[in-house]
Amino acid sequence: MELWIPITIAAAFVQNMRSGLQRHLRTKMGTTGATFVRFGFGLPVAFALLVFVLWLTGTSLPASNGSFWLWVTVGAFAQILAQALLVIMFTRRSFAVGSAYSRTEPIQAVIFGLVFLSERAAPSVLAAIAISVSGVIVLTLARQPVGEMARGRSPLALLASPTALIGLVSGTFFGLAAVAFRAASLSLSGPNFLVQAGLTLCVAITMQTIAILVWMAVRDRAELRRIADAWRIGALTGLAGALASFGWFSAMTLQQAGAVKALAQIEMLFAYATTVLIFREPINRAEIAGCALVAAGVIVLVVA
Repeated sequence: MELWIPITIAAAFVQNMRSGLQRHLRTKMGTTGATFVRFGFGLPVAFALLVFVLWLTGTSLPASNGSFWLWVTVGAFAQILAQALLVIMFTRRSFAVGSAYSRTEPIQAVIFGLVFLSERAAPSVLAAIAISVSGVIVLTLARQPVGEMARGRSPLALLASPTALIGLVSGTFFGLAAVAFRAASLSLSGPNFLVQAGLTLCVAITMQTIAILVWMAVRDRAELRRIADAWRIGALTGLAGALASFGWFSAMTLQQAGAVKALAQIEMLFAYATTVLIFREPINRAEIAGCALVAAGVIVLVVA
């Protein structure tokens, strides 16, 4: 088994934990604050991981270059924009369709990888992406009431709705961010994938923390107090977020972003396992079919 596979699976598991913590934070603060916690509290963790990796490997920081700074900046701000669009989408009707569109991130990452890095995905990877994305779309729509469809709008009109387009653009920025982070990490050319991923993460998360902190200082200072009041769970969220991001960056240094993001859909299986095994909630036939498709996509990626 290639190393990027267990790294991605571990990152998806930790990200599922982070997502649960962030949902809890939404009861204590606004969307901007919950987003900031992921970056701000994760910042010291990211630097601690980089220091640990440098000590463990006995290496030093690689020299940066113009290509690195360009790509890490693109990735950092593309990720912020993607997250912001995702939040906007969830405030609109038919958000289920928009969410499904945002899950096309692996497909768009393959396109960006071809355009910017001249990386061609293997047929098995393309098949795995198609299968897993189909499964995630089924899961996304399985329990969500689609308001406009219930009002008699055609499926085609619904899929071309503003909400759906917001979701699609969100997926576009997520895919661009993934490829940009891979390009930034690869531009360092050593000393090893862990150090490259760690340095890329530290620079990106620093940019993101400063950007959101400035935004809150100018637009919503009250949110800063709410963040301070929830520092304990914020610290746990930041820890999980930084660990997950380090896993993503490491995997994307070793493998094409599209393949990593396709395997990352296994996070949906972890979420449903939590729903069934811990919260004892039943799942319907559509959800079972969606889980089966995601699992099939993962299997194709692992055995190919």
